[in-house]
Amino acid sequence: QNSIRVCQWMLQAPHSCSGYMGCIGNDEFGEKMKAQAAADNVTVSYMVDEATPTGTCAVCVKDSERSLVANLAAANNYKIAHLEKPENWAMVEAAKVVYSAGFFITVSPDSMMKVAQHCCEENKVYCLNLSAPFIVEVPPFLEALKNLLPYVDYLFGNETEAMAFSKAMGWDCKDVSEVAAKAARLPKQNGGRQRTVVFTQGGEDTLVARDGVVTNYPVPAVKKEEIVDTNGAGDAFVGGFLSQLCRPVAKHISDMVRAGNYAASCIIKVSGCKMEGEPISL
Repeated sequence: QNSIRVCQWMLQAPHSCSGYMGCIGNDEFGEKMKAQAAADNVTVSYMVDEATPTGTCAVCVKDSERSLVANLAAANNYKIAHLEKPENWAMVEAAKVVYSAGFFITVSPDSMMKVAQHCCEENKVYCLNLSAPFIVEVPPFLEALKNLLPYVDYLFGNETEAMAFSKAMGWDCKDVSEVAAKAARLPKQNGGRQRTVVFTQGGEDTLVARDGVVTNYPVPAVKKEEIVDTNGAGDAFVGGFLSQLCRPVAKHISDMVRAGNYAASCIIKVSGCKMEGEPISL
């Protein structure tokens, strides 16, 4: 949800042009999620699990670095039946770009596949994030990822996830750039659009593999004393990137990366994934 909140903020549209689906409980935290989405002008359609509390996550931040302990709870209970409700499938049909976190592979891979295939059939853009090394290290999750990859137009991840993916695929890659290039060349269902692979590396160059070429995009430096909390930086990068991808006329890939790095730089200067003020014009 944070990526979509950031995307909506970057667009500065007077109306909601983004939506999100997931599962929450019927409790205080679920109401907070609804309220935050509404405040950020994001349309949400949650499946509400009456028997399970809303998922929570404890965050420990020390010297601007963070560690997370998640209690997935209701977030782990999403069902494809919710997606297939006419009012929810209408959101999918209205979308031009769809983004899925890799974490959702552990919850409802059938929902992801249904949406990915729809995007392929309708020539829409489907984006996926590797999200965490364990997604590729657990055999059933890796298998679900492999099934999805032919439908993926944009694949996101960080350097740790990239190298874990390389190992899981049996590749003997020496660096992240090589992984990006090989991932971009994997078979694809929609041959009319080449896959783009985007791997972030913290403060190091962002790597983009596209059309047989890997391009390095430098990350603007942020002063150490300005960094408050790196939690949400990856989500923010994706949100900024998507904000340029989903425009009526998509911007150049360099503009997408610049927007992603800008959004991430804003998020790491505050505690939590909060957007303050208006973004700069890109």
